[in-house]
Amino acid sequence: MERIVLATGNKGKIREFSEAFSHLSIDCVPVKDVISIEEPEETGTTFMENALLKARYYAKATNRPCLADDSGITVDALNGAPGVYSARYAGHHGDDQANNEKLIRELQGKSDRTGHYVCALALVYPDGREVTAEGYCDGLVQDEPKGDNGFGYDPYFYVPEFKKTMAELSIEEKADRSILLDVSPVSLRPLIRISTYLLESPFIIR
Repeated sequence: MERIVLATGNKGKIREFSEAFSHLSIDCVPVKDVISIEEPEETGTTFMENALLKARYYAKATNRPCLADDSGITVDALNGAPGVYSARYAGHHGDDQANNEKLIRELQGKSDRTGHYVCALALVYPDGREVTAEGYCDGLVQDEPKGDNGFGYDPYFYVPEFKKTMAELSIEEKADRSILLDVSPVSLRPLIRISTYLLESPFIIR
């Protein structure tokens, strides 16, 4: 079984990546189980820049293929915020409750609740090979949370197509948004690896 190092300590992401790759016989190993090292500073101005920054950093440190993601939510009425600051929107990294409370508070009185979930994935090999994929999902930010099948902003992000929040969607419903990839045989295998997560979620690869 092939191993890929996951550049995250987020339990929710580790679970979802592991489930997405299970049928491909790929073992996803959290980076903390491979090496003890300081996290890189996420200085990118886009989700993809941050995903590549993390994947390159840990691939070099572990000398193993490394998969990193950077994901979050952008809200039109807030000029694209939280954006790349989604995980630390309220000031402390990974505080979902505080981040959601701040988001809902800043949307009070605004009629436009249009939002976009963004997920950027980067797979970097020790020899320098890099494969990337980026997905988007459009929806609305609602005031009250619903659902238990997610984390982060999922309970507040309503997907009109399903009439449910991201946290209410089942694995089967997420798979309904699968698409076929038209890529060359050379890039097919690694691209499938990193895009499986997107293919089994309500994201559209662009």
